[in-house]
Amino acid sequence: MNTTTNSTSVHSFDRPEDKRAKLATRIKAEGLIAAPGIFDMISAKIADKLNFDALYMTGYGTIASYLGLPDAGLASYTDMLNRVQQFTTGTRTPMICDADTGYGGLLNIMHTVRGYEAAGACMIQLEDQEFPKKCGHMPGRRVIPAEEMVKKIRVAAESRIDKNFLIIARTDARTTMGLDEALRRGELYAKAGADLLFVESPESVEEMEKIGKNSELPLVANMVEGGQTPILSKAELEKLGFKLAIFPACGFLTSGAALDHVYRVLHEQGTTTNSEFPLYDFKKFSSLMGFDEVAEFEKKHE
Repeated sequence: MNTTTNSTSVHSFDRPEDKRAKLATRIKAEGLIAAPGIFDMISAKIADKLNFDALYMTGYGTIASYLGLPDAGLASYTDMLNRVQQFTTGTRTPMICDADTGYGGLLNIMHTVRGYEAAGACMIQLEDQEFPKKCGHMPGRRVIPAEEMVKKIRVAAESRIDKNFLIIARTDARTTMGLDEALRRGELYAKAGADLLFVESPESVEEMEKIGKNSELPLVANMVEGGQTPILSKAELEKLGFKLAIFPACGFLTSGAALDHVYRVLHEQGTTTNSEFPLYDFKKFSSLMGFDEVAEFEKKHE
């Protein structure tokens, strides 16, 4: 894949079906997939040029950057679909997209799956929390009956058009109902048609090991810096049996720290010359945003 161009024009390898096929094949191959969390178009474009196997559209970060609100069920299907389409058309890397609880009942699940697929997503993540949901590393989360989630997963599997549009079934049962119940739900969701299993917020390596031994589906590990789950190395995650490790928070936490620093320096000193954070080169950033293509276009049409 050519990562030297920032053009968003559609080539054969940019087509959603090709991206989905590529990621579906990668899921079946050896080795862990590490997917960085992207939350706006700047983070998406920076990650896109680094040859990751996949990018992860984090619900927490996307809602925070787009609406300035907490990840607490406040974003609508329309809000998130808008972001999915922007992210997927502006990048060339397969995109895994958070769809929370599916934004309603079974009919909503059908429309959400079809909408995300049509917008270019390669995977959709659906969770079994009650609405309104909360970030998976926050207290007070409650889950719907497992049988209701089974129906949601079954409808999601039936609604997709492309067989390579994969479904991640996430359960948040660990925190309030225990790990055994989370694993029981995972088995049910697998039988209902899920392609990957995501047991949210295990609290120890021992729990992660138990998850790895109790599922035949490819497993998702959620590596949230400062969250409930231990942050492990690539080798450790592979040994435990995980296939996909998402790092949803690393981008917005780093950006937040850098912005807080440089803005404080500017406020206190009236200049940025003493900022300790290195700044992205302005010319390179302009190229990343597509100004080289603007110049080429204007030269062609002088």
